[in-house]
Amino acid sequence: MLLKKSSRSQSRWKYWIKPWQQIDWLLFFVVVGVSFFGGLMIRSTELSQGLIDWWWHWIVSIIGACVALIIARVRYENLLEYHWYIYTAVNISLVAVMIIGKSAKGAQRWINIAGVPVQPSEFAKLAMIITLAALLHKTTASNLSSVFRAMAFTAIPWALVFIQPDLATSLVFGAIVLGMLYWANANPGWLVLMVSPIIAAILFSIQWPFTIAFSKDLVFGPLGLIWAVAMGIVGWRTLPWKRFGVSGIGAWALNMLGGEIGIFLWNHVLKEYQKGRLTSFLNPDQNLLTTGYHQHQSRIAIGAGEWLGWGLNKGPMTQLNFVPEQHTDFIFSAVGEEFGFIGCLILLSVFAFLCLRLLHIAQTAKDNFGSLLAIGVLAMIVFQVIVNVGMNVGLAPVAGIPLPWMSYGRSAMVTNFVSLGIVESVANFRTKKKYWS
Repeated sequence: MLLKKSSRSQSRWKYWIKPWQQIDWLLFFVVVGVSFFGGLMIRSTELSQGLIDWWWHWIVSIIGACVALIIARVRYENLLEYHWYIYTAVNISLVAVMIIGKSAKGAQRWINIAGVPVQPSEFAKLAMIITLAALLHKTTASNLSSVFRAMAFTAIPWALVFIQPDLATSLVFGAIVLGMLYWANANPGWLVLMVSPIIAAILFSIQWPFTIAFSKDLVFGPLGLIWAVAMGIVGWRTLPWKRFGVSGIGAWALNMLGGEIGIFLWNHVLKEYQKGRLTSFLNPDQNLLTTGYHQHQSRIAIGAGEWLGWGLNKGPMTQLNFVPEQHTDFIFSAVGEEFGFIGCLILLSVFAFLCLRLLHIAQTAKDNFGSLLAIGVLAMIVFQVIVNVGMNVGLAPVAGIPLPWMSYGRSAMVTNFVSLGIVESVANFRTKKKYWS
């Protein structure tokens, strides 16, 4: 009788756990742990204000974790049938933001759905990962036609996000595209050339004694010219059109054009608050009470934590609300103040471990589509962690990029957990291991 009961309970256990037998449980619980810790830190930043954003953070995390487990049971290959619908729906939502969206802090990025503000640009990141994976899983990026096709389909949602304006999310798009193209066997030289116009735009804008300026929007700086020549050499060595030096001249001209477009965007397109963030980063001791205030206060808070920190709910900068937006973009400064250098190092080690698990899933996926999905999510997470931590410690401009699973933000949290669910589906439907006879 006891044997029958034991056998029956074992079969029930197999029935419930079998649909998830291949998922990466270590990755899943690490993410849940980071989300829980994020709630604790958000609570610490809001204790003196009596806010309950930390409760919402935990509630959305629980819902997101459940959604991730449900997605992990569904074969990720089904996304191939629906990726154009997903791509179209996201683009429609981005257009809708421009028409009926809610404006805040100088940007129009949110749509109210049943009284809840939703940020479509967050979901657009995941939609682009799915779309690019579908485009590249059969035809790799080893030829330029595949690269141009991927860039063309990325350009539409990227442009719609950029004009909101949401410069931060548009940069995440770039990281996703570069990471997935590299994984799809694109020539590294091509990827350098894709990024080179942005670097040219920055270098052309640097004022040197020998800068040649024909007008406000027609400036030639020495660093920009040297960079353009260097990229001409890269283009000549890596692009296929070598006859008469067409590839090298084309790459050089592209960077010259990129530099001038960058100057035009700076003078006529970028908002004042965006310019302020960039100039404050380049001159950290300038405008400490205006555009540089957030980053200055964050650096003070992290420095005050020293090695071991003040302890949870005991950081003076955090408890007295000296760091603006600390529960969102600057949550890492709360970790630095209350848990010190050691706490920051542990958190970064956890993120590194999380990224290694994503890389492992990409390497062991059964097909290119699953591998590209995992790499796209990895590129998104890595870029956001690097930029967010960088802006908290003063090594990157304030870009408004949240720290994954740590910062408060419902749309971002849901996007991250849905992304986790898709990656866990890739892991779940790898070559099956025999757990039970």
